[in-house]
Amino acid sequence: MDGTPDKVLIDRLLLRYRVEQFYIQEAELLDSRQFHAWLELLADDIRYWMPLARNQESGKWDGEYTREGKDLNWFDEGKFELEQRVKQIMTGLHWAEEPVSRTSHMYSNLQVEDREDGSLNTRCRFLVYRNRTETETDFFVGKRHDTLRRDGDGFKVAAREIFLDQSVLLAKNLTIFF
Repeated sequence: MDGTPDKVLIDRLLLRYRVEQFYIQEAELLDSRQFHAWLELLADDIRYWMPLARNQESGKWDGEYTREGKDLNWFDEGKFELEQRVKQIMTGLHWAEEPVSRTSHMYSNLQVEDREDGSLNTRCRFLVYRNRTETETDFFVGKRHDTLRRDGDGFKVAAREIFLDQSVLLAKNLTIFF
């Protein structure tokens, strides 16, 4: 492998581009309600976790989010639980998704880091817009930390940590995926 600075930079840019395209595909699947196809992007052993945000005194930011395995979380799910949520939504009998939500997932500020085991750590900012009925509109804004595993020419999401930038959930429910 040619280790010249230009080659290294081009390789990093290509990797970032591939990850960005993966996230664009994921957003399109979610926004077009292709939930079964979205599930295929997830590793079988995925950890899908979203802690609650807490207001903290200045300088005490280490306790801003609830702790894994110790405190209450919005989500702490694996692939089985995500599959069950999709099945429930797809029945058409899910009270919180009748009528079904319209969503737009937007991502920015993508950072990609290689891990020693060959997987990738990514970080990004997100904005998810949701609209239901005539009057229900929600905005979810925050940060996401993912671990991606290479899978052939693509990736699988092995872990997802979702950090909402709000300490009080203003939405009536949390039936969407991030």
